[in-house]
Amino acid sequence: RGPTGQGHVDVKKLPTAWSESSNITWKVEIAGLGWSSPVVADGRIYLTTAVPRGDAAVAPQGLRAICLNADNGTEIWNVEVFQHPADEKVEVHQKNSHASPTPILDGDRLFVHFGPHGTACLTTEGTVLWKNEELRYAPQHGNGGSPAMTDDRLIICCDGNDQQFVAALDKQTGQTLWRTPRDTKPAKGFSFCTPTIIEVNGVTQAVCPGSNAVFAYDPATGKEIWRVDYGEGFSVVPRPLFGQGLVFVCTGFGDEQLLAIDPTGQGNVTSTHVKWSTRKAAPKSPSPILVGENLFFISDGGIASCVDAKTGELRWHERLSGNYSASPTFAAGLLYFQSETGVTTVVDASDKFREVARNELGDGTTRTFASFAVVDDAILLRSETHLYRIED
Repeated sequence: RGPTGQGHVDVKKLPTAWSESSNITWKVEIAGLGWSSPVVADGRIYLTTAVPRGDAAVAPQGLRAICLNADNGTEIWNVEVFQHPADEKVEVHQKNSHASPTPILDGDRLFVHFGPHGTACLTTEGTVLWKNEELRYAPQHGNGGSPAMTDDRLIICCDGNDQQFVAALDKQTGQTLWRTPRDTKPAKGFSFCTPTIIEVNGVTQAVCPGSNAVFAYDPATGKEIWRVDYGEGFSVVPRPLFGQGLVFVCTGFGDEQLLAIDPTGQGNVTSTHVKWSTRKAAPKSPSPILVGENLFFISDGGIASCVDAKTGELRWHERLSGNYSASPTFAAGLLYFQSETGVTTVVDASDKFREVARNELGDGTTRTFASFAVVDDAILLRSETHLYRIED
């Protein structure tokens, strides 16, 4: 979702019109199933997938990292990084995959994560440098959240139905540097959120939502800085946003809200630092996106909204077709909202709603849950079975 992970892509233009028969530079089949987004650097695309090892109805999975040529989609390398043990019960929600966390690129290093099944560092040539399989928990519905990188470490939310904690791994060695239990007792502990690293008054914070509460931790030590409680919200997916001096957090299923939090506090700041909140069409899966003073978000049921980021005042509210899991992308003044069935609606990133285009791929049943990536002036769109390069 761009270099900052907040949905912004710095290009002068992206395509606004495409179909299966137009503006598709290439389309390649990806074996297995994965809802991780592609990541791109130096003319190469990296993504993960899970490939069944055998023909059983619930087969063990080979968890793989793949590298493709960005110009033509040809495979450069394909490496199995982890395996599910043959006797392990492999369970996943119908909307999830065993390869949903998005990789991280850092120079010539690629970091891949498969929830409690392991985290690894590879070279960009596909050589595995280290593996960590210590972050074990019961992954209700499968894995989800991606790591976040800060300085010399990866910060990872580990929220299962049995235990919930946040951990840091040394990015050079994979060693577990700290592990902090979440100070909550949720009825449903499982969540799937990716941390957001922010800096507030010169202090780095790792903002880590989970079931019942969002916490900010010191990435160096794992010590809690502040927290905001939000009832019985669980299965939290959207990544926090930071801008206009506020952190924007969605509270998940069961108690869906969008909160705007002042991150300058200490301790439990639920009653003092929540500047505004809304329940109206709050997303449970897609992350919100901030453009200037406009905060945009789309509900899982397809209601897109624009509000004033500082006050929460509604600017527009429109129903788009379909259901949504992927997070929106902002590029060249436009927002791209991708539905779960291959429909992308392009709108102005403005406080006045204007639909620019609507594009469809597949036959109306093509599943598209992964968020866009961008290479040059092209969109990389991952469906359930293929990766597309889309450009004018």
